[in-house]
Amino acid sequence: MGILGWTLIPIVGAIIAVITGHIAKKDIRQSNELLGGDGIATAGLILGYSNLVLGLCACLALLLFPALLAGVWTFGDKIFIAIP
Repeated sequence: MGILGWTLIPIVGAIIAVITGHIAKKDIRQSNELLGGDGIATAGLILGYSNLVLGLCACLALLLFPALLAGVWTFGDKIFIAIP
């Protein structure tokens, strides 16, 4: 799910990767380490959380960049005059 979250369905895949990763880690802990796959569950968690963080940063950039451009467009002459 972690790889699927990066390629086909970014936000939904990342959320599913985080949920299933935590479920898998819990099941492995409860089985007294009889079940394998702890590394794969950790990889899914890392991929899922990193995808969510980068997606959030991209959304913030998409929201803030036009506001920055609008501010420079509106107050650009005053900004450059104020700089010594």
